Amino acid sequence: MRTVYLGTSEFAAAVLRRLAVSPHRPELVITRPDRPQGRGRRLAAPPVAQAAGELGIELIQPASVNDEPTRARVSEIAPDAICVCAFGALIKAPLLSEHLLLNLHPSLLPRWRGAAPIERAIMAGDDHTGVSIMRLTAGLDSGPVCLQATEPISPQDTYGSVAARLQALGGELLVRALDTSPPCVEQDESLATYAEKITPEERRLDPDRPAAELERVVRALTPHVGAHVELEDGSWLGVSQARVLSADGPPVGVVSLAGPRPVLGCAQGSLELVVVQPAGGRLMAAEDFLRGRRG
Repeated sequence: MRTVYLGTSEFAAAVLRRLAVSPHRPELVITRPDRPQGRGRRLAAPPVAQAAGELGIELIQPASVNDEPTRARVSEIAPDAICVCAFGALIKAPLLSEHLLLNLHPSLLPRWRGAAPIERAIMAGDDHTGVSIMRLTAGLDSGPVCLQATEPISPQDTYGSVAARLQALGGELLVRALDTSPPCVEQDESLATYAEKITPEERRLDPDRPAAELERVVRALTPHVGAHVELEDGSWLGVSQARVLSADGPPVGVVSLAGPRPVLGCAQGSLELVVVQPAGGRLMAAEDFLRGRRG
């Protein structure tokens, strides 16, 4: 098929690389404009822009994918399908109705529609997730589903490990959808759940919640977003690996630094912090953090 590709994130860049070596190599890639990133707030290209450059595929970065020049360029190509993955901006009519748009979504729709499906699946304790290829419509991830594939979530999985498997699985599934043009089936609205964007408040490990829930939050936000606890002196300590302890811990809300590793007292159980990151510092074993703090 003759295709155009819309995507932005690292996940979308991995899918683009798979699509580029298939018979459906995109004629055009569309991604978001460069944005300031990092402490220096320097302009940086989205991962999909970097991938398109490496692959030698024509790239445009319009302020809006729905503007007339962008629509005109897509129409010149006359794609059989526009493939969408983690684009991060609203696609509206008439572009939405002028072409077949196939969206790759990293969940088993209708479960976890929305911005953070991998994170929410881990946070909820789901034992499996997957990828769906759906026909894009005006609703939020509510279009009819053409193909799905399932992937287990282990108790050790993080966002990073699950996303890596899903982007590989999703790339293969997207190629298969383009190869076979399977029929699409409407979703069961009664089963829909929503994966809202992760808020700054959710990054804080709330000790009023059970330790088992907080351990899942840590895994769901590692390595891309990051969770943290607040220490007694008011500083933040990033947490990228944690473990639920069976033994009693400190009082609820207290981060004990007396043992070999920091321990957060929770409403149910306690949470041992295994790999941490001091404010402005690097990731390190919690033992090394305590040795440095004790001087």
